[in-house]
Amino acid sequence: MLRRPAPDDLTAVATRLVDRLRAEGATVATAESLTGGRLAAALTAVPGASAVYRGGVVTYATDLKVSLLGVPQELVDEHGVVSADCAAAMAGGARRIAGATYALATTGVAGPDPQEGRPVGTVFVGVAGPEVTSVLSLELAGTRAQIQESTCREALLGLLVHLDQEAGGPGEPHDDTDPGDLRLEQNPLR
Repeated sequence: MLRRPAPDDLTAVATRLVDRLRAEGATVATAESLTGGRLAAALTAVPGASAVYRGGVVTYATDLKVSLLGVPQELVDEHGVVSADCAAAMAGGARRIAGATYALATTGVAGPDPQEGRPVGTVFVGVAGPEVTSVLSLELAGTRAQIQESTCREALLGLLVHLDQEAGGPGEPHDDTDPGDLRLEQNPLR
């Protein structure tokens, strides 16, 4: 399903997440591919983010996903880098190397061309936590910049939902104009 960008301003969502992590005494790290550092920039734009943001890595090239984040080469060979499995492994690697409570990872196709047989707008967000790693699968529309920004927003909202699920709550609404489900699927990878 194609998704319209959420009405939430990226800075407002980042602020909500930073505030929530501060209140819980938790930290976050990032591993980015298609967003190229925009997710880290969104988090660090929030005053006081240094209390929760441990750091991040941009692994645009496949070999860096393997060598820096520890994504198994066999996983890349079998599923590709534009996959739920890769997003989960990237998030787990970022969490491990940064020593963070949680980690977010973005991988997908921002365009202009398809990749690995996946159309532009195919995105996977990994959300790794102490108990479980989840993956958010997205099909986004728009320009390259819009897909990147929407990915960042959905990643931040995805961690808010993950935090609510760990706490036993209902999750944060992500888009008041599109009542589609924000699905975080558990992934056995950590």
